[in-house]
Amino acid sequence: MFVGSYQLEDKVLDNIRHFLDIDCLDHNILKDIISQAIELKASKPKNFPSALGKTLALIFEKPSTRTRVSFEVGMLQLGGNVVILNDKETQLSRGETVADTSRLLSRYADIIMLRTDKHKRLNELAANASVPVINGLTDNTHPCQIMADILTFQEHRGNIKNKTVAWVGDGNNVATSWLHASTKFGFKLRIATPKNLEIDEAIILEAKNNGGKIDVFNDPFAAVADADCVLTDTWLSMGAKKNNSQVKNLLKPFQVNSKLMEAAKANAVFMHCLPAHRGEEVTAEVIDGPQSLVWDEAENRLHVQKAIILWCLGK
Repeated sequence: MFVGSYQLEDKVLDNIRHFLDIDCLDHNILKDIISQAIELKASKPKNFPSALGKTLALIFEKPSTRTRVSFEVGMLQLGGNVVILNDKETQLSRGETVADTSRLLSRYADIIMLRTDKHKRLNELAANASVPVINGLTDNTHPCQIMADILTFQEHRGNIKNKTVAWVGDGNNVATSWLHASTKFGFKLRIATPKNLEIDEAIILEAKNNGGKIDVFNDPFAAVADADCVLTDTWLSMGAKKNNSQVKNLLKPFQVNSKLMEAAKANAVFMHCLPAHRGEEVTAEVIDGPQSLVWDEAENRLHVQKAIILWCLGK
């Protein structure tokens, strides 16, 4: 397990274990977290009062179902306490800085989770916190989701190393975290996005330079050919300021349907971080079909986030 310093924007935070992005952490740490998640899932909650007396502060600047419930239930199962904060219920809505909020919450709570839009706010929170900070989602990345996805794949298809994963749809925050994961877990990642909705080339290049085996397409069928796993997400992310009709028209050829799944391996699995819009990014036939792992995937947010909390707390 990792012990020591965490590098953030040229500031070294000694002995604080933030979980901000997958590409910030050593691959052995990430594998250890998933291994502990498997142990936690196999055990009754009462057997793991590892966070007894600790308090997790959850800050939501974006709506949530899975993130809120999984973190709250997970911390309670670990024996800890939870405080839930909506940005409109805090002084953040009246102009208090993220830095000041971070310093304050560090005096009250033992660990903080933030779900927000601007990634800069996450970094500012972590840079000023004297307790661990977890990225619950930003417009840039969604690392907890991908950790749950990898755990889910491992449960159903074994080690993800050297497997082929295909992302189909918008080049959004979830796709970026899959890029980060490709550099740590050794799988092949194929990304199919429409023109004008691609992931930034600099992010792709950085992942390739860090060992990611990545191919980029504008054709979804080319991306999913012989894939072991097919992934997608909603066509319009929360808070997206894009032209809805224009984006949907671009993404219609990227719908995950039975015809597209037939291009993947016969035993390929389908995953979606949810919430889903049946008939848009995925058909009901696929998401409710035998290849879909979406409910296992959603459940595994609970288990992997418990493991992340314990790692952050040094347990």
